[in-house]
Amino acid sequence: MATKQPGLKKALSAVHLWAIAVGLVISGEYFGWNYGWGVAGTMGMLIATLAVTVMYITFIFSFTELTASIPNAGGPFTYAQKALGPIGGLIAGYATLIEFLFATPAIAYALGSYLHFLYPSMNVMYTAIGCYVVFTAINMLGIKESALFTLLVTLLAVTELLVFMGIVAPHFQLKNFMQDSMPFGWSGVFAALPFAIWLYLAIEGVAMVAEETKDPKRTIPIGYSSGIITLVLLALGVMILTGGITDWKKLTNIDYPLPEAVGISLGRESDLTKLFAGIGLFGLIASFHSIILTYSRQLFSLAREQYLPSALAKLNPRFQTPHRALIVGGIIGIIALVTGKTNELIVFSVLGAIVMYIISMVSLFVLRKKAPALERPFKAPFYPYFPVIALLLATVCLAAIVYYNLLLSIIFFASLVLLLLLFITFGKHKQLTAFNKQ
Repeated sequence: MATKQPGLKKALSAVHLWAIAVGLVISGEYFGWNYGWGVAGTMGMLIATLAVTVMYITFIFSFTELTASIPNAGGPFTYAQKALGPIGGLIAGYATLIEFLFATPAIAYALGSYLHFLYPSMNVMYTAIGCYVVFTAINMLGIKESALFTLLVTLLAVTELLVFMGIVAPHFQLKNFMQDSMPFGWSGVFAALPFAIWLYLAIEGVAMVAEETKDPKRTIPIGYSSGIITLVLLALGVMILTGGITDWKKLTNIDYPLPEAVGISLGRESDLTKLFAGIGLFGLIASFHSIILTYSRQLFSLAREQYLPSALAKLNPRFQTPHRALIVGGIIGIIALVTGKTNELIVFSVLGAIVMYIISMVSLFVLRKKAPALERPFKAPFYPYFPVIALLLATVCLAAIVYYNLLLSIIFFASLVLLLLLFITFGKHKQLTAFNKQ
């Protein structure tokens, strides 16, 4: 039974992985992080971002060891299952799905908001739902075609952010950035952590396409390292420059801060402002498209390993894509879209990410002990310090997010506990243990 599991087509190079890594995240530079200004101010958000940047650098270089050693579409779920057994796999799979399934509707709503900024007659919600339909369909065409599309829109999005920095840099004034820059003191820094995480959230999604990568031992480390370097430079550049062009409080509660910032610099009616808002869609499209790609692989892998109904592990016979997982993920995302708010969706997604980061680092330590003979083409640098730093910072972030978002945290963990109880009550963990031994 285990030998007849469906496999995915190998078609991705290091360039594709860089594009997917950056594409997964780059919408975080376009919107979402500015909500952090509302709870922390510019300097408070910057401090939170620097701490989170350290966490992501240490995490990604540690996580790459797992991805290169175990290139499987399950990503964190597979690592946790091998290290901690079926219950660990369930926790990691749940957290990863929450991260990706709830990040996508936030981006969809931002896409609708950007188009509404350009064309006020367009309804934000209908546009967002339409985006789900279109990009789910594109993802059904095949991994190579999806990756080429991601590469194109990611290159356009990166170029646009560089152009944006060039436009607003002459208008930057330090006094604007520093005006009332920490209105809530150090408590604001902790409150801003989920929005700082949003600047990098989902880069680890590369793990979900590792199974479709050519020469994963070489290409995965290249894709991850080049991706995180690109994102750090873009995140800090965009956030700092945007905070210095006007009263930053005007930009704290909107889903299109960058075109608004260009409008302040050049005039809202400027042709360049409208052009920027138009091509700004590429950054959101890159992330939206890439996250749809990755959550479908997570659903597919969980179904293939018997954690979810096996019907979700069926592949389209023509394109070799998990078409059922794509459709189900889209339906869940649309439901979240029409029932949630952008900032709440971001926090819920970040909760999933942080739990997944913690269990991934624990899995790394366990596998070093449990499977010393496992081939590791890439090893975490400065082990054990890098994974320890990532684990400690992720734990601090989790505590802060729970403290400042208690209701959402209760919903997140109560759902996980209920899932675990059902999992154990019906003996699923024993069935999976037997299944994995076949």
